[in-house]
Amino acid sequence: MTPPAVASPVPDIGPVPDPALIPSPDSVTRFRADLGTIWPGAIDAETARLGIAVSGGPDSLALLLLAAAALPGRVEAATVDHRLRAASAQEAAQVAAVCVRLGVPHATLPVDVAEGNVQAEARSARYAALAGWATDRGLAAIATAHHADDQAETLMMRLNRASGVAGLAGARARGVVPGARLDLLRPVLGWRRSDLGAVVDGAGLTAAQDPSNTDPRFDRARIRAALAGADWLDVAAIAQSAAHLADADAAIEWAAAMEYRQMVKKEPFGLLYRPYAPRAIVLRVIGRIVRELDAEEPRGGAVARLFDALVDGRPSSIGNLVVRPNASGWSFAKAPVRAARKRD
Repeated sequence: MTPPAVASPVPDIGPVPDPALIPSPDSVTRFRADLGTIWPGAIDAETARLGIAVSGGPDSLALLLLAAAALPGRVEAATVDHRLRAASAQEAAQVAAVCVRLGVPHATLPVDVAEGNVQAEARSARYAALAGWATDRGLAAIATAHHADDQAETLMMRLNRASGVAGLAGARARGVVPGARLDLLRPVLGWRRSDLGAVVDGAGLTAAQDPSNTDPRFDRARIRAALAGADWLDVAAIAQSAAHLADADAAIEWAAAMEYRQMVKKEPFGLLYRPYAPRAIVLRVIGRIVRELDAEEPRGGAVARLFDALVDGRPSSIGNLVVRPNASGWSFAKAPVRAARKRD
């Protein structure tokens, strides 16, 4: 069972922070402008409070300092302890200590990470914990410290895996917390890692360092090292390309929604799709049909293979569905359940 969240004490001085932790006026002004772009109206609303996800690393620690200075008295912080490393509890305690100096309420959120893909399961557990915490605290949104270097690294990783537009699309500055109706903000998406590091250094703080960030067993660590050694690459420009791809992904998603409304019809045993749009849009529609009928997220490669088979006029299957091309279009239906053989 996951232990309950642990709240850190808040000093009697209230929201007045330790002056040593206040970033430079230029940094605070820049941050407030970036936040205002993706959180219009709310940034000036005295009742809107922002939750900050703080791991204790330099990026999220800088986000905490900037947010506390830009929104005095309107920020709370939480550290998710995945309990995957021996140092994680101590790192959460260090964040709590910084929050005491800032006058920012803080909670440590211990989680259990399911078996399987550790990084994916940890992400799922992290966002679920943050969403629950933010809801309990009545926070208007959660902010994370994704930045330009993260964008560039992700794009290069996905290019190396031959990902499509959806995989290449960078994180959006504003989204929704997975599995929750809560705004997810990334106000430092246009900042470099070095910019955020300078904020932490200026405050005289020592940030936690996750050893996985430099472990060559992980793709991101290898990409990060390669980018650092390629001074001819413009990381900011790569990150901007990821943002352009995110715009393209949104456009394809919009077109796929229109294609679905116009070209997908109900049948007695499933759905009939009469494809009309270009391949990239048709693939999205197929994926949506599979999710609706099979309640599972199909892999991109499986959807592409299904598309090729149907274009060739061959019936095929995906998950628990059978798909048959005919004169009216492509017919999607649940595969018939085979009767179990009686034992002798």
